[in-house]
Amino acid sequence: MKTVVVLFTRDLRVHDQPALAAACAAYERVVPLFVVDPSLAVPDNRRRFLLECLLDLRENLRGRGSDLVVRTGDPVTQAVRLAKQVGAAGIGLTEDYGPYALRRQDRLARACERERIALKLFPGVTVVPAREVVPTTGGDHYKVFTPYYRAWQGHRWRSPAPTPRTVPPLPDGVLGSDPRRALAGAKSESPGPMTGGETEALRRFKAWLPQAPQYADRHDDMAGDATSRMSPYLHFGCVSPLRLATAAGVADAYVRQLCWRDFYTQVLACFPKLGTEAYRAGAQEQWHDDADALAAWQAGRTGVPLVDAGMRQLAAEGWMHNRARLVTASYLTKTLGLDWREGAAWYARLLLDADVANNYGNWQWVAGTGTDTKPYRRFSPQRQTERHDPEGIYIKRWTG
Repeated sequence: MKTVVVLFTRDLRVHDQPALAAACAAYERVVPLFVVDPSLAVPDNRRRFLLECLLDLRENLRGRGSDLVVRTGDPVTQAVRLAKQVGAAGIGLTEDYGPYALRRQDRLARACERERIALKLFPGVTVVPAREVVPTTGGDHYKVFTPYYRAWQGHRWRSPAPTPRTVPPLPDGVLGSDPRRALAGAKSESPGPMTGGETEALRRFKAWLPQAPQYADRHDDMAGDATSRMSPYLHFGCVSPLRLATAAGVADAYVRQLCWRDFYTQVLACFPKLGTEAYRAGAQEQWHDDADALAAWQAGRTGVPLVDAGMRQLAAEGWMHNRARLVTASYLTKTLGLDWREGAAWYARLLLDADVANNYGNWQWVAGTGTDTKPYRRFSPQRQTERHDPEGIYIKRWTG
């Protein structure tokens, strides 16, 4: 019987999952696989969220007649070993663009070639694949958002992949796995994080969608908390970005935010050092070294109400309102003069949605070392409070 392995990575869903849909349409046996790589130091918040995502994915697969196989080790070694074990003709994988993902894809391609196993990459991490929108004037990617946004809007998007009603069964001798064994001890550092998984993602989005027409007017209302909170689910692929972008009634302003996500992904694909080096040529990086100031910022004890509120929300929920992210990052870099890498690392520790492209891309934008055409831009906590939390409700909520 024709068999294929579908290697899940940051695409933990069954809806609009092109690799899974293609496998179900063409093969008699499908082996859904996720590999926990111990070389990746996944912080507690995201490790717990990942576990919930995998448990939910497993239930969705079991409800369709299949199961999830979970292995621990090097993803390339484990995927190829399993493919050989079941006599798979190929491996399907959703294409990703971070440094780790690109190394994994390159190594997997070489290993599959050696073993004469077909490897096929599928879209799904972004609305538009990172290398499909390129400047007509030359260069391998857009360095400024607005021209990218115009090109992105004009690009033809793929059709969403159908959600399989059934998934072909696992081959004889292959059993599903309980993800809790591979992720034993997963717990949250933040006391009140969101629940992971595709089921929760779709429930949340459905509940939020009636508010979408007012998104442009309300998304900066910090006290109103009117954003969709889809970012953690997008990071782990519990929800398809294409599905969000094409949902009936979703606002253009919301789609623009999804475009920002695609924008930073194509930046990272062509500048893999985004998390460690200044993106903007000639950027001045003369940062102070003040451990006490950094610790106060991390703890939300700077004495600046809006900054402290944002940092305490981050600590409590593993998530922070986007306007607060801008203010807290600007305060660290432009007021305290501390290195954006320190701030980005703290975000990466706590945020459920801290993928490399968006976390470091946004930090560099605020710090003036990235894609912002106004590198000296500042976000005044006082002015931002007056505009977006005039009654101080958000501040009181998080600082008491």
